[in-house]
Amino acid sequence: MANTRDLLDTTPGACDAPCRDDAPVAIAAPLPRRARQATLAWGARLVTVGGAAPVRVQSMTNTDTVDAIATAIQVKELAQAGSELVRITVNTPEAAAAVPHIREQLDKMGESVPLIGDFHYNGHRLLTDFPACAQALSKYRINPGNVGRGDKHDKQFGQMIDAALRWNKAVRIGVNWGSLDQDLLADLMDANSRRSVPWQLRQVMYEALISSAIGSARRAEAMGLDGDQIILSCKLSGVQDLIAVYRALARRCDYALHLGLTEAGMATKGTVASTAALAVLLQEGIGDTIRVSLTPQPGQARAQEVLVATEILQALGLRAFVPSVTACPGCGRTTSTLFQDLAKQIDDFLRDRMPVWRLRYPGVENLRVAVMGCIVNGPGESRHADIGISLPGTGEAPAAPVFIDGQKAMTLRGDNIASEFHQLVERYIEKRFGAMAAPTV
Repeated sequence: MANTRDLLDTTPGACDAPCRDDAPVAIAAPLPRRARQATLAWGARLVTVGGAAPVRVQSMTNTDTVDAIATAIQVKELAQAGSELVRITVNTPEAAAAVPHIREQLDKMGESVPLIGDFHYNGHRLLTDFPACAQALSKYRINPGNVGRGDKHDKQFGQMIDAALRWNKAVRIGVNWGSLDQDLLADLMDANSRRSVPWQLRQVMYEALISSAIGSARRAEAMGLDGDQIILSCKLSGVQDLIAVYRALARRCDYALHLGLTEAGMATKGTVASTAALAVLLQEGIGDTIRVSLTPQPGQARAQEVLVATEILQALGLRAFVPSVTACPGCGRTTSTLFQDLAKQIDDFLRDRMPVWRLRYPGVENLRVAVMGCIVNGPGESRHADIGISLPGTGEAPAAPVFIDGQKAMTLRGDNIASEFHQLVERYIEKRFGAMAAPTV
């Protein structure tokens, strides 16, 4: 009787020439992006989006913008977590009046992160009536579905573009499936009814999103706005819908693109859905700035959405924000929770220290740390890391070998393994990355 391997080898089409190819397996990597590059500025701080720039992380506050102090504090927290752009709601005259004070508070705190104004319905009036607000922002978010209907649409959209031209600001033309341009959608529905083979309703909606975004961008360019200063987004809440729309959007224009799954949800659902959608697009070279729109759980910090966004980019190899900690999931070999406690302690320690280390130790974000729970994969993973520890599993000798730069450096024993390894990591960072921070003449 033939064994399983023989059956697999002789099944037609199951394993032809590629199975016997001597060529190496291709290394996976995200495809290159091809968008134009926009520049957002505040003072001497410049943040580029698109072109050869890294994929940028942004977030949005959930404070009442009228409360300038609370909003400024949250903006700084988001920026320190890794958000390179922060959006704030500007929905009332009181909110518009508060924007310059928010910017002033941030400047006093030494935080130069660019602010984005999120406008709907009345942005044309707020940007006109509050020039200090228009000047304090670095970018305006315009939703073409919420700038008026009929004759008012073009006029009010034009007023917002005029403000961007006057103050030399970038804009994001952000279309959302929950607030589509109803006149455009009606026209597309009429055209679809006349097709010999009508499109599905969802396909008409896709076209409405894309046409609204690109058409609005072309209108802004016709008014004099530099196309390099335009960023587009077409947000939906379905993973497959978002992928379909952005693939088409990327084929049909070269504006910088903002990615985000709108209304992604809470906790695991929001995290998984956002990751599933964004990872596919980023791997295909689509997307120049991202936001993970998580609904915070009660008491949860707003910065959680920033952490998820940075983890997505770091997992894909597109960016490095904080040192990575490799830790095994645990099994029957690891009845002790020591490796779990140590992994969390190290991860928290690295994240807490990053705002200081970013300035003091250039390159520290590329550090790789391993905290493993038993002898099976522990030594191997620790050798692959810059610094790693293999803790004893169930029934193993109470010893924890430490590996530094691929070589076994020492063995820790006793009740203070966690604190001793903590100190080793800190000394390793200072020794390796501190030298890189030495001033050059």
